Amino acid sequence: MFEAKGYEHTAVREITDAVDVSERTFFRYFASKEDLALSFVRDGADALLEALAARSPGEEPLTALRRAFRESLGQLGVLGQQPSYLSVLRLIESTPTLLAAHLRYLHDHDEDLVRTLAAREGVDPATDPRPRLTAALFAALASLAIRDWRNAGAGDTEAMLAAFDVYADQLGPALFGRWHATPG
Repeated sequence: MFEAKGYEHTAVREITDAVDVSERTFFRYFASKEDLALSFVRDGADALLEALAARSPGEEPLTALRRAFRESLGQLGVLGQQPSYLSVLRLIESTPTLLAAHLRYLHDHDEDLVRTLAAREGVDPATDPRPRLTAALFAALASLAIRDWRNAGAGDTEAMLAAFDVYADQLGPALFGRWHATPG
């Protein structure tokens, strides 16, 4: 409905009528239509943290994050899907109020990933910068992969995860290797 009519032009009443629930029921689950639109972000963040906390302590942090990212998408039921997940990303990025709310959510909850990484690795994030650095790198890699996937406009979430893996695989060489132009 947001895609067809636009976020700003869709009323809560239209949403509740479409899914045959009362507005009272809607507001038991969501504070607003903004809350509804961003619910997938919260669900995804929660699933990622849960999957990361459950990973084997023997895995390196970035490896654990990569695998938890894939697992969290599986938990959300979006692995192998493209339309709804990509539609929500496009909606957020094309709607200033949703983009602002999304960025606010990320800002308010960025420490959740830091704390989960720190607990998993047995370090104190107040004195050890590695959890914060790893969380920031993960967020950057995910953002790059999602941008590439969204801009390509094709492919399912497996394609997005493949883009994530390409960036993650180049992290070491980009930071520590010598850059040489390839003959072209």
